[in-house]
Amino acid sequence: MASELGMSVDAGAGAAGTKPDGRVERGNQTRRLVLRRTVDIASVEGLEALSVGRIATELKLSKSGVFALFGSKEELQLATVRAAGRIFLDAVVEPARQSPPGLDRVWQLCARWLDYSEQRVFPGGCFFYGVIAEFDAREGAVHDALVRANRDWTGQVERCVAEARDTGELLPDTDVPQLAFELIAPMEAANAHSVLHEEPDAYRRAGVAITARLRAAATTPSRVPRLP
Repeated sequence: MASELGMSVDAGAGAAGTKPDGRVERGNQTRRLVLRRTVDIASVEGLEALSVGRIATELKLSKSGVFALFGSKEELQLATVRAAGRIFLDAVVEPARQSPPGLDRVWQLCARWLDYSEQRVFPGGCFFYGVIAEFDAREGAVHDALVRANRDWTGQVERCVAEARDTGELLPDTDVPQLAFELIAPMEAANAHSVLHEEPDAYRRAGVAITARLRAAATTPSRVPRLP
């Protein structure tokens, strides 16, 4: 989701080293406040549930002030996708990068994703799982942003798998895209099952499936944790 993370939440800051004036900083604070609310709404109700008027009413802000920050419903949706991407990066990708390249990083990436969904970083479970289903058959800028976010996530898993293969911790004939697909699938299934049925055991089952698949592909299966 790196491409969606590259755009700053804090629009309007001056050049490097220039202290923003009070109006700019207030605008940045309001923007952060709005986006923290919109990511939560969208994770439960979808991006189409967002509107300038609704957000202004809920946060007791002027409608004109919120409109001035985003300009349109579509831009509010796009800014929400970018904000969710940054939250996801902080919760999942960056912590996993603290582990050295190899099997441990692959497992940490999967485990952090399961924690992110189970702990309800977004109240509706994985933000992207829900809104991608909402926009997958549509066209337009929001659809394209979600495609990029999904590709970025898949690419992140594939890179970690490739690193593990290149370090010799996965079998040399490992099919990287296939293994990445088989790791992501239980995560998405656990998220969907948990949200629909309120059944937290789905995350344990997903972890068992993921570690079993990694052990099958590992040159030293004992390096992969065995879950109860």
